Amino acid sequence: MFDIVVGLFGLLIGSFLNVVIYRVPIMMDREERDWHRAFAARHEPSKTTPEPATDEPFNLVHPPSACPKCGTPVKPHQNIPILSYLLLRGRCAGCGTRITLRYPLVEALTACLSVLVAWRFGFSAACAGALILSWALIALTAIDLDRQWLPDRITLPLLWIGLGFSLITGADGGPVFTDPRSSIIGAMAGYLALWSLYQGFRLVTGKEGMGYGDFKLLAALGAWLGWQMLLIIVLLSAGVGLVAAVAMIVFRGHDRQVPIPFGPYLATAGFIALLWGPELLTTWLGAGIQAGTLP
Repeated sequence: MFDIVVGLFGLLIGSFLNVVIYRVPIMMDREERDWHRAFAARHEPSKTTPEPATDEPFNLVHPPSACPKCGTPVKPHQNIPILSYLLLRGRCAGCGTRITLRYPLVEALTACLSVLVAWRFGFSAACAGALILSWALIALTAIDLDRQWLPDRITLPLLWIGLGFSLITGADGGPVFTDPRSSIIGAMAGYLALWSLYQGFRLVTGKEGMGYGDFKLLAALGAWLGWQMLLIIVLLSAGVGLVAAVAMIVFRGHDRQVPIPFGPYLATAGFIALLWGPELLTTWLGAGIQAGTLP
C-alpha cells in the first residue's frame, strides 16, 4: 500500500517536474536579460533607451499552464498525469497542436522511480531523502538534455540539502546515507575531481570538456552519499556515457564536434549508487581483494 501511495504521489510530482523543466530555464534567461539591462542602464546610460516593464511575472506558479502556441489555458481535468494525455490523444484541446511525449514520459518515469525508492527503503527517513534526490535528478537530466545546462538553482540547494541530511539519524541511530564528515569530504572531492579533470583537459586540448554544472552535481551527490560513493558514480557515469556516445555516433550520425551533456549520465549513476551503492562498493572491493589488486 505504501508503494502504491508513493507511486500515485510520484505521478503528481512528475507533473510538477514538467513545469520545473520547462520554466526554470526561461526564468533564468529572463533574470540574465534583466541583469544585463540593469547593468547597461547603470554603466552606459547614454547608449540605452528605457524599456517599459511589460513582462508579466513568470515563475513556477504564474502564469497558469497554457498551450505555448495558442495560449488556451489547461483546465484541471486536462492536467491529470498521463490520463489527460491519453484522453486528448496527445494534442492541445484548443488548436490541436501535438503535445510533446516528454510530458507523460516524465510523469511515468517519476512514478516508477518513486515506487522503486519506496520498495528499496520502505517507510523511513531514507525514503524521504531518496525521493527528493531522485526527483531533482530527473529534473536536472531533462534540463541538461534540452539546454546542456545544469541550473544552479537546483544543483546548489540539492548540495546543501544533502549536507543537512547527513545530520539526520536513522531508526538504528546511525546516519541515513552518510555521516557529516563523509558528506563534507564528498562535496569537496566531488567538485574538485571534475574541476581538476576539466582544467587538465583544457590545458592539453585547449577545449572545455564539461561545464561547471557537472562539478556541482557531483559535489551534490558526494554530499548526499559520501566520498566513498564517488568512484562508483564516476565509473558508472563514464561507462554509460561512453556507450551512449558511441551509439549516438554510430546509429544516429551524431556530429563528434557537438558536445553531449554529461549530466544525465551522472544523474543515472547517482541514482544507481543511491539504491545499490554499498552493495556495488562491497562487490568491487571484494573482487579487488581476491584478484590481489587491493590490500
